[in-house]
Amino acid sequence: MSLSLDEVRHIARLARIELADGEAQSTLDKLNDIFGLIEQMQAVDTDGVEPMSHPQDVAQRLRDDVATETDQREAFQAVAPQTEAGLYLVPQVIE
Repeated sequence: MSLSLDEVRHIARLARIELADGEAQSTLDKLNDIFGLIEQMQAVDTDGVEPMSHPQDVAQRLRDDVATETDQREAFQAVAPQTEAGLYLVPQVIE
């Protein structure tokens, strides 16, 4: 599929884009190049090719989700000015 210069001007008018004559020809060439690339991609035989979730077929090594540090909440809250039910108490700043 290729566009004509009149079609490019019509599309520009519909999109409310002002194109000078030189810009219209440049835009026509760029759009026709894009359509040519799309035609090349559509011509590729993809029968039997499974879609991939990622362009690189790699597996990510994951470690076990295990706690590696001990619970130190009591030690941290021992130095806090005020705590209640495991929470830090701070002065109200918004009225």
